[in-house]
Amino acid sequence: MTTGEEKTATGEEKTATGEEKTARPAARRAILGRLSWGLADQAASSLSNFAVGIYVARSLGLTAFGVFSLAWVTYGVVLSVSRGLATDPLVVRFSGVSDTSWRGAVARSSGTALGVGTVIGAACLVVGLALGGQVGPAFAGLGLMLPGLLVQDAWRYSFFAAGDGRKAFVNDVVWGVALVPAMVVAARVGSVTAFVLAWGASATVAAVYGCFQSGIRPRLTGGRDWLREHRDLSYRYLIENVGVSGSSQLRAYGLGAIVGVSAVGVIRGAELLLGPFLAVLMGLTLVTVAEAARMLRQAPEKLGRFCLFLGGGQAVGALLWGSVLLLMPDRLGELILGDVWSSSSAIIVPVTLGVAGAGIGTGAAAGLRALAAARRSLRCQLFASTCYVAGGLGGAVVAGTAGSAWGVASASLCSSAVWWLQLRSALRERRQNPVPEVRTQ
Repeated sequence: MTTGEEKTATGEEKTATGEEKTARPAARRAILGRLSWGLADQAASSLSNFAVGIYVARSLGLTAFGVFSLAWVTYGVVLSVSRGLATDPLVVRFSGVSDTSWRGAVARSSGTALGVGTVIGAACLVVGLALGGQVGPAFAGLGLMLPGLLVQDAWRYSFFAAGDGRKAFVNDVVWGVALVPAMVVAARVGSVTAFVLAWGASATVAAVYGCFQSGIRPRLTGGRDWLREHRDLSYRYLIENVGVSGSSQLRAYGLGAIVGVSAVGVIRGAELLLGPFLAVLMGLTLVTVAEAARMLRQAPEKLGRFCLFLGGGQAVGALLWGSVLLLMPDRLGELILGDVWSSSSAIIVPVTLGVAGAGIGTGAAAGLRALAAARRSLRCQLFASTCYVAGGLGGAVVAGTAGSAWGVASASLCSSAVWWLQLRSALRERRQNPVPEVRTQ
């Protein structure tokens, strides 16, 4: 090689190095921008959920609030079914793909969510009408509202998969705005069913608005194709997600049977006080799985540190918020929760530790989802759900509501350790056999 050629090569190397240095800050800014919109969206969602819970608690009292909480946790189970079958595979396989691929996938994915809401909603309606009493009408109302609730959630996942968290944020704001007049009307009626219908109807408004935002209509007939194409992930995610929400429902029902329905309201009240972090924790996959999937494609060696940052930040935030709650004056607590405050404030410490422990695990869970390590994440979730139910109900038998809270806190810490052990094994396995699981068509 001549000297001129050497200089040219050296210059090209320097140019490439300069481009890499310029690209890194730009990539970091892009990630921070998407995460910022994710945090903003979760803040909007948290505020809406918090406002609903507080308004219902103050309007209905402890026992009726317990009934509303049973409908709420049932919705959580159905939402987990929808996410496992429809939107989790979308986020894993269609984050950062071409617009054409994304639009086709979103039409089928949202159609799947609509189908899940229609089928399970009809079942809830029938069961609710058969039950009667105070619980039955609330479940019947939930059944009517499930299609809109699930489609609204599907839009949020779809927008984050496209890297456009701003639209998800706007959609949640629309839900929050529609919620205000709906809650006022429900308060005048003064029943649990009215609040359930108001909550679901406002979500349906946001679901319809999502169609205009995206220019896409849910394709109900595409649900069967979607399930067939992604069955290797969707059914494992279904079991995993139902394990999360199903364990919450089992604990709520068991706690109601062991201690009383009012105990469910006490636990829900304490969770409302930690609402901002619980909402972020439950909806973390909206942002983190999509970002982890992008990072896996672009810089796989940084995935472990990214997950550690997510889990650690979540845990620290929960602990700080719990510390603030411990210093809250009783007068302010009663202003927020009414009669529910006196009982719920007694279990702030164990509930905070439970949220912090679960937060540590969510970082590892996002990494396993991005790696499409569905078998590993399924094993972790089944273990975590078993510990959650055993701790929550075992603690209730031993020491009532407080014992249930401490049992769940212990279960969360143990489960997080298992999540991280599985992520470490999955990362080591990927380094030895680097075969990425990516599908964009």
